[in-house]
Amino acid sequence: MQKNYFTDKSFDRIDTLIIGEYENCIFNSCDFSNNNLSEFIFIDCTFIGCNFSLAKLNQTALRGIKFNDCKMLGLRFDTCNEFGLSFSFDGCQLNHSSFYKTKIKKTVFKNSELQETDFAEADLTSSVFDNCNLTQAIFDHTILEKADFRTSYNYSINPEINRIKKARFSILGVSGLLDKYDIEIEK
Repeated sequence: MQKNYFTDKSFDRIDTLIIGEYENCIFNSCDFSNNNLSEFIFIDCTFIGCNFSLAKLNQTALRGIKFNDCKMLGLRFDTCNEFGLSFSFDGCQLNHSSFYKTKIKKTVFKNSELQETDFAEADLTSSVFDNCNLTQAIFDHTILEKADFRTSYNYSINPEINRIKKARFSILGVSGLLDKYDIEIEK
């Protein structure tokens, strides 16, 4: 079976894609919500203002992908193809998504909503969480070494069950490391 291959193309306001490989493509204001994107291959693509909410990503390849201002509620990144898995997020809504057991070192999450997002057992070494809302995000046996949380907020990270060596936090955010003790911290 021959695969469809698309390179250097721009897609605007579409809601379906032909299964295949997309390289160096730009997607503007597309609505892929509830779509089955399983086994698609995306390499060095940029998605701007797209909706991926509840899309299926079984064995989807995401390599060098930029997501800007995208709605991505309830996505299972943990079912993506692990080979070369890499992406960045700026201004995205990733609430209720899962990165369970993913190896996504040096990932940048910027100005994004990550409420109730599952990062359990993920490797987020040297990742950056820049101005992100992490309300009820799950960090359980997560590798957060050298990660940067200095400008993010509402996180709760238990240092006893997560690897946080050389991670960076602001003085205001340190309380998120002490939540499990149910203590009151005053300014």
